[in-house]
Amino acid sequence: MTVDGADDPLTPVLRPVRTGNGFEEALEQILQVVRLGLVPGGGRLPAERGLAERLGISRVTLREVLKVLQDQGLVESRRGRYGGTFVLPRTDATGEGELRRRVAAVDIEDVLRFREVLEVGAAGLCAEHGLRGARAERLREALARTRDAPLGDYRRLDTLLHLTLAELSGSPSLTGQYAAVRAKVNDLLDCIPLLVRNLEHSQHQHAVLVEAVLDGDADGAREIMREHCAGTAALLRGFLT
Repeated sequence: MTVDGADDPLTPVLRPVRTGNGFEEALEQILQVVRLGLVPGGGRLPAERGLAERLGISRVTLREVLKVLQDQGLVESRRGRYGGTFVLPRTDATGEGELRRRVAAVDIEDVLRFREVLEVGAAGLCAEHGLRGARAERLREALARTRDAPLGDYRRLDTLLHLTLAELSGSPSLTGQYAAVRAKVNDLLDCIPLLVRNLEHSQHQHAVLVEAVLDGDADGAREIMREHCAGTAALLRGFLT
């Protein structure tokens, strides 16, 4: 998988960094791309020139960022005609020691509450402002990808659906904050098993949510999103606390 186009799933996360903290902010954003699974294991990051331009940094700075990610075992660089920087598949990190480490490092309740505030707000904004034309189609397409997703790819495509909704809210600040908190949520979700019944229920909620948003039903969209977040929160609390 190569992600070099303008209309791609990295758009909600990758943005020009502020002056003064170019290296740190670029590292944070590319880490979010990897942790969110926006480029799956084995997939290639955008070419250096395009990625540097999107982040507003020099290629020298970008290479320093990629070197850090390579040293951490998150990406690898390949030379040749089909070369580039590739995301390495994530190893199984659901062991008891890893679970304890992740849970101890995160205030689960804070993460879940903040996620709910952002998600409910984004759903309400999208419904209130209205999604028409290409914007409505983007949301429908994101929903369709989750509907047809293989079990092993579901969480990545679920993340893309929620990121799309956040981006369509029209608030770049909300989108950035949501990407950050979703990365934390995904780290926690990686510690618990995929439950087919839960995914079926989640998918039904997605369909109802998208319908409410496209119908302009702000109250309904907020309510179904609140319910959806509560389901995820219940699972995480049950497994991890």
